[in-house]
Amino acid sequence: MYEPASAAETPGTAEDILRRAGSVPAHTSFPTVDELGSAMERLRAQRPDLITVERVGTSRLGEPIPLYHVGSGARSALVVGGVHPNEPIGSLTALHLVEQLITDDALRAGLDTTWHIIPCADPDGMRLNEAWFADPSDRETYAREFFRPAPAEQVEWTFPFSYKSAYFDAMMPETQALARAIDLAAPDLYVPLHNSEGGGAYFYLSGPAPELYDLLHALPASLGIPLHAGEPEGAHFTVLAPAIYEMGTLQDVYDWSESLGLDPYPPGSSGDASTSYARKHGTLSLIAELPQFSDPAAGDTSTSDRDYATELRRNGELLVQSGQRLVALIARTEPHLRLDTPLLRAARVFAPLAVSAGEANIARAAAPASVRPATVAEVSALDDLVHLHRLRWGGMLARALSAEVAAGTAAPEVRRAAATAQELFDGWLQEALAAQSTEPLPLSAVVGAQYGSILAAHAHVARERSCASS
Repeated sequence: MYEPASAAETPGTAEDILRRAGSVPAHTSFPTVDELGSAMERLRAQRPDLITVERVGTSRLGEPIPLYHVGSGARSALVVGGVHPNEPIGSLTALHLVEQLITDDALRAGLDTTWHIIPCADPDGMRLNEAWFADPSDRETYAREFFRPAPAEQVEWTFPFSYKSAYFDAMMPETQALARAIDLAAPDLYVPLHNSEGGGAYFYLSGPAPELYDLLHALPASLGIPLHAGEPEGAHFTVLAPAIYEMGTLQDVYDWSESLGLDPYPPGSSGDASTSYARKHGTLSLIAELPQFSDPAAGDTSTSDRDYATELRRNGELLVQSGQRLVALIARTEPHLRLDTPLLRAARVFAPLAVSAGEANIARAAAPASVRPATVAEVSALDDLVHLHRLRWGGMLARALSAEVAAGTAAPEVRRAAATAQELFDGWLQEALAAQSTEPLPLSAVVGAQYGSILAAHAHVARERSCASS
């Protein structure tokens, strides 16, 4: 663990950033949407001279979406929480950032930046996750109460997109609010706050920044968080350094899928990312994916006794099989469903996408480059991917069908399907709990690493802008 350095360190140096990252207080829970809003308002009441707020939009269910402005400096940074409502580490990170900015005059002056912060970009979606916020270390409750919107309902992925046969322009009100915030801030640095579920830490950058890599690696290491050394989230990502990837574009994803003979824009596909929208401002975007649960195999690059192509094929077949079971269950109940819920809409889209993900891995297994020994981290990441798809989409379908039963609107076919979905999910959950050796990470550590990464990216931007102007 990194030892705190002296208070005399210069703000923005690696030593200072590591010290600040290691000084986040302990937390045992995530704030609900209401608690997050109240906490931000308490901070604003403490320093009304430093914090102002304006409303930039309204959620689909009528929730105001505020944009807070902190300080007044030469540069601009935009930090946004809740872009994926199942990723609440950013709620604590945003609160900690604001608290530090208004209580540490030396930090605020040294950063010389106007900070723009949206605490939660998707309050409606986040409320559907709140049942596990009180004890995020409880994996079973997390799995049973998990919600992630369908791709076309994700704030992060519903910006306009047009490429070849793909076209998307269905911007949600929340997406319009985020676009408005990006244009108001015209940020030098943009950080949408994400987190992963398990494994190790990894990062995305909108472009190469070699001077930043060592510090991004040092931040999780100093806090006892392994780096992710397994499969990236998508095989199309460019690896800039271990556990650091270039975001690329949705066009890259389209072309990569097309090259494998897959449908590059299947039904239910979404739009472009907020980071792509921010490019027009010359923005450096950073995503710091911090895991809630640590996997000791996540950073193990030693060779396993498994063949990579075989593991890809096995993983793909399990994903296809699991997705097809959910697709069939939805098809059986579709004529009898009466409630149009976010959970049901998400399950409808994600179940076939699990099949697509499996087919992609089967296609990759046929490539000559895949015939090699797999690392321990790669095997672990592929296994975790199966559990993730099963529990997320199976759990949301079980919740959606149970809602019909609880509402008293369920036909006999729906009641039977609800029981089947619950039984299927329960079996997958027990299998995952028995197979996974993960441990919950201290929230102070993951928040500290995410907060530190913001400071690290800011310091890089400040140096780049200073060099460009000199």
